Amino acid sequence: MANLKAIRDRIKSVKNTKKITEAMRLVAAAKVRRAQEQVIATRPFADRLAQVLYGLQTRLRFEDANLPLLKLRDVQTVGLLVVSGDRGLCGGYNSNVIKRAETRIKELKADGVNYQLVLVGRKAIQYFQRRDQPISATFSGLEQIPTASEASQIADELLSLFLSETVDRVELIYTRFVSTISSRPVIQTLLPLDPQGLEAADDEIFRLTTRGGDFTVERQKVGTSTPAPLPKDMIFEQDPVQILDALLPLYLNNQLLRALQESAASELAARMTAMSNASENAKELIKSLTLSYNKERQAAITQEILEVVGGAEALSG
Repeated sequence: MANLKAIRDRIKSVKNTKKITEAMRLVAAAKVRRAQEQVIATRPFADRLAQVLYGLQTRLRFEDANLPLLKLRDVQTVGLLVVSGDRGLCGGYNSNVIKRAETRIKELKADGVNYQLVLVGRKAIQYFQRRDQPISATFSGLEQIPTASEASQIADELLSLFLSETVDRVELIYTRFVSTISSRPVIQTLLPLDPQGLEAADDEIFRLTTRGGDFTVERQKVGTSTPAPLPKDMIFEQDPVQILDALLPLYLNNQLLRALQESAASELAARMTAMSNASENAKELIKSLTLSYNKERQAAITQEILEVVGGAEALSG
């Protein structure tokens, strides 16, 4: 009976754990939907900004514009912006992006290039602080769904490092969202800005849907028409270079916000997958424990019957 009680307690414990993992999966799914809505809400501004930059590009040669954010320098120090999460229970999301950052650090050391870290997320902060790495700034406790103001704060720190020539290039290491079961850490150069990267291109958004009763996240191509150049007779009240100088930081903020949104979607999708797997494992474990419980209970009943029959035979003898 003691063994039966232990199995019953174990089944109860696993059932409670399954309730928690299922609740966490549903919460992550709801937040993925919120992230999707935010991506759609920020799209009009991003499209309009791309159109204006494209129009300015047709009016002047970016290479001739003497702007700090476009200036190429000999790279002595690289600033690495590493984006991780504040929490765990999301599979290999945090460890993968940290490993990618470590690989990049090793590459820079091999080339004799210095580096400075700007860390986003408690997991990356804790990891690199324990290893006494050169950290310029840290950001944690951000909203689960990134906001433009948070992206602006991070962008201001990056601009300060670049314009003060503390770093000669800024690279972003984040997790690009692919699907609920696939994401990959990638590196993107943020500063100096590449004029060739300002052309409008097809964009992508992610959508959370249900298929066969299960959540799934799909990437969808969003076709954008080629921005029309500004009218040739348009007169600028300011020098186009000055306008460009004011718009490039906004472009940087937008690029960073989209990367933060990709990272948030990757983390939430990884948590959905991890909690879904945990729920399935709990379900299988409950099934196995229930089978063991029934076997033990049947054995106990059989043993009691044998004892009763044996006692009856002893009395009749």
